[in-house]
Amino acid sequence: MRRIGVLMNLPADDFEGQARNAAFLQGLQQFGWIVGSNVRIDIRWGGGDANRMRKEAEELVASAPDVILASGTTSLRPLLQATRTLPVVFANVADPVGAGFVASLAKPGGNATGFTAFEFGSAGKLLELLKEIAPGLTRAGVVRDPMQSSGTNQFAAIQAVAPFLKVEVRPLDAREASQIEPEIDAFAHDPNGGLIVVAGGQAAVHRALIAAAAARHRLPAVYPFRYYVASGGLISYGPDNIDSFRRAAGYVDRILKGANAADLPVQEPVKHELVINLKAARALGLEVPASVLARADEVIE
Repeated sequence: MRRIGVLMNLPADDFEGQARNAAFLQGLQQFGWIVGSNVRIDIRWGGGDANRMRKEAEELVASAPDVILASGTTSLRPLLQATRTLPVVFANVADPVGAGFVASLAKPGGNATGFTAFEFGSAGKLLELLKEIAPGLTRAGVVRDPMQSSGTNQFAAIQAVAPFLKVEVRPLDAREASQIEPEIDAFAHDPNGGLIVVAGGQAAVHRALIAAAAARHRLPAVYPFRYYVASGGLISYGPDNIDSFRRAAGYVDRILKGANAADLPVQEPVKHELVINLKAARALGLEVPASVLARADEVIE
């Protein structure tokens, strides 16, 4: 009986967290690992709370599993603070090199490896998409976590394309839930605005709050992943992050069979998707251009 620890950065009742866990278990089954038969899984849910994440990480490491799966940066950081020896496979981590989690993508070099959330340059496409669905847009507030290098780098990518689209961009810091609504409320005072939500742990946990604030102020908003749109957001473009958890099972399998995390290269996403919520569009009085609808991988009615 082998033992796998899992640390999720979302609440246990979050449908996205459950989907990630299901994809991981499905991936394990494909490699012959059956829960209760030849593998035991200890899953912990951090719910986006930093103190709880730290506590769960320490307890998980103390239980000494054979390998640990980390969901997102906010799970990976406390795990690597707790251990530099137990192998850790991560999924949905935005900037593992910039955050100091691995030495390089090709040669991680430590006890962690896995799958990145996206490539930073793709953040610029979020602004392009926002301008396409709201041509009158002249201002964009970028909801990000300033304490994560990924938030800073995504904002820089958006800034790089903003002059060409004649859009002024402004950071809206969302390090904690209490900051999110006041930041969006203040930004919404002036006209012709829209929101870009970049990938980050706090935004993921509080995505319904962000979507509600955007709807209240009638702000078109674009998001990095499908599950934001499933929670009421308008439109998303980004990787299929559920796929990364399915792929992570392959790395866990290899480590259980003797591979070293330091020798497994960090991999980038292979599937991207455009998802549109027409109900949210109608509530905002927006008509999604036919050219955008034609490119959509999924349309939520």
